[in-house]
Amino acid sequence: MARGQLRIYLGAAPGVGKTYAMLAEGQRRRGRGTDVVAALVEPHGRRLTTEMAEGLETIPRRTMSYRGATFTEMDIDAVLARHPQVALVDEFAHTNVPGSRNGKRWQDIEELLDAGIDVVTTLNIQHLESLSDVARQITGVAHTETVPDAVARRADQVELVDMTPEALRRRMVHGNVYPPDRIEAALTHYFRPGNLTALRELALLWVADRVEEGLQRYRVAHGIAAQWETSERIVVGISGGPGDEAVIRRAARIAARSPGSELLAVHVRPDDGGLRDGERSLDTQRALVAAGGGTFQQIPGTDVAAALLAFARAEDATQMVLGASRRRIRTLFSRRSVPSRLAAAAGHIDVHLVGHEPLSADLRRMPPRWSRRARRERERRASAEAAALSRLAVAVLAGRGDPPALLEEVRDMFGLAAVSLLERASEGSGGVVPPGASGSGGVVPPGASGGGSSWDVVASAGEHPPEAPATPGAPGSAGAQAEVAVSDTLLLAGRGRVLSAEEARLLEACAIPLVTGIVRRRRETADAAAADDAWHRARWTVLSATSHDVRNQITAARSALKGIAASRGDDRAGQLAIAWRALYRIDRAATDLGALGRLHAGALETYLRPVDLDEVLAAVLDDLGPGGRDVTLGSLDTLPDVIADAALLARVLTSLLADALAQCQGETSPSVTASCADGVVGIRVTAQGRWTDPDGLAVRVAGDLTDVMGATLGWEQGQDGSQTVVITLPAARRSDSGPDENPAVAVAPTAYA
Repeated sequence: MARGQLRIYLGAAPGVGKTYAMLAEGQRRRGRGTDVVAALVEPHGRRLTTEMAEGLETIPRRTMSYRGATFTEMDIDAVLARHPQVALVDEFAHTNVPGSRNGKRWQDIEELLDAGIDVVTTLNIQHLESLSDVARQITGVAHTETVPDAVARRADQVELVDMTPEALRRRMVHGNVYPPDRIEAALTHYFRPGNLTALRELALLWVADRVEEGLQRYRVAHGIAAQWETSERIVVGISGGPGDEAVIRRAARIAARSPGSELLAVHVRPDDGGLRDGERSLDTQRALVAAGGGTFQQIPGTDVAAALLAFARAEDATQMVLGASRRRIRTLFSRRSVPSRLAAAAGHIDVHLVGHEPLSADLRRMPPRWSRRARRERERRASAEAAALSRLAVAVLAGRGDPPALLEEVRDMFGLAAVSLLERASEGSGGVVPPGASGSGGVVPPGASGGGSSWDVVASAGEHPPEAPATPGAPGSAGAQAEVAVSDTLLLAGRGRVLSAEEARLLEACAIPLVTGIVRRRRETADAAAADDAWHRARWTVLSATSHDVRNQITAARSALKGIAASRGDDRAGQLAIAWRALYRIDRAATDLGALGRLHAGALETYLRPVDLDEVLAAVLDDLGPGGRDVTLGSLDTLPDVIADAALLARVLTSLLADALAQCQGETSPSVTASCADGVVGIRVTAQGRWTDPDGLAVRVAGDLTDVMGATLGWEQGQDGSQTVVITLPAARRSDSGPDENPAVAVAPTAYA
């Protein structure tokens, strides 16, 4: 008997829709004639999940007792006896009640698969054994129910049920995940945006890795030896020599120009365990690779070219970057050279050759004793350089420090009086450019970069920092004694003392992580400032509109009260009606402003349930008082109920109709009509003229409240000069079993920006 196939719906967190997706797959297969049963489904009280399970044959659960309590588990014997084609089994990592035949549900599923039954199941990423510790560090919650990675990887299909953290949190707020009494605690603890983002990244990476495994198996099964460039993987060969830094930086710039690419640095060590010349300085290269976002590996081998090529093919590399001394370029084209052999055998892998300066002639002519002393000195400098790079890279990767603080680290490292990051001012400049985006970078002699350009100080540290490159005679540049060109537009300038060649090289190495950190910090600051500015603009707009409306109504009330004092009879009654209308508008504005404040503060509760529009409009007309008699209503008898919060929907319609009545002033009657199509009900409030302001308080409140209810708000302009506001709501599903099939859904307080 052939083994059954296993399909896993994988999610980053509870509530993303794994069980719903599993049931939808079961319904799809059932619809095309497949024998499907629900062997075990956990809807967790979620209405939409329960509805999706309707019509599927359900295998009754087995009841078990443990320590005086009663539990239910999947009846595996009943499923095996029924022997369907497909069994839906929820929660792959579940631990069975003690006394069950198997300790874990995944072991039950293995029995079903061995019996030739296909199984569709669900799993959260934090329940994978290899990732449980990582998930615990992220969320602070230990997960004892785990599945061995090997079991999950044997699945025939793994489909990621993906959802952004913002969408998942909205689902929770709408009551689609947890009951109301658990929502607030969940949002502030496990379901924080940072936690959800990290878990989602884990899930995406795990699935991507499994897709890569599937691709490799396919290539092996079909005898495909050629490399498929599904993504850029750049392998840079490291010799351990002094020119490797230039090669690494060049490879990092190539990787930076290809989003989603990987940088893999590899060093080939001799099989005998010995060290080649320069290998003791690998810590510097290792730190520089890490600062550029790459990984560093060492592999054994006596044939460098063969070892590098085998590594590149195993990693599906698309490009290789190698270095060579400029004085030895001519010898590189011999058939025995490593680059020449790699280029001849690389096939689809592109091979790049980066030239760098050779060792000085004086060092090459040193006697062995002096060469050993020079080697020790290089090792000492390499150790100091690695420590400095690690110190700066850790600060950048950990997100610590603003740009001046990072520059202060550099200033302190080199004993400089001041350091500045300068940006060339140019028309249309978009701000700091990341290293590698343009230009080749490198140390420049003082005075070589000034030209006729003007420069801006991005950030600085120390007293009297340089304000421009050390162009002779340029104002503000006096004392700039160390300069590193990071790109065509960025320059790192230091003042205080002249750096040695080794120190200048180290300063150049520090420039990449330094500018990376500054770019990240500036982007974060700009994003935060933009969000804060948008919030203040929205707040100002609402307050301005409210203030204007309230002032107008107060003026109308004062005028009416003066008219009352000086009038008699019918005139007095008319003026009194105007005063009451103005006071009503002021009260309505205060109420709406309070509702908007509670909404944005996260203190406004909503209860979504089927709502009768007739009842809502009756409450609206009653709330409008005498003005409600002037509203024309269309026929609503044939319309279905809508899914909404009755109180909030009434508030929205009251605010809009109050605006329409105030604009019409009794000349024409505003109307309310509604229609239903494709499961959606559209409610239209129509009045003559431009009776509502999109930036006004009533529209702002209406828009935010409809958004909370999952509805939409729009405008239509009539050819007769009328204006219509359209509220679109989902229609309630009609059920043969009565209204109890649509219970109220409580939604906890939340904040909407």
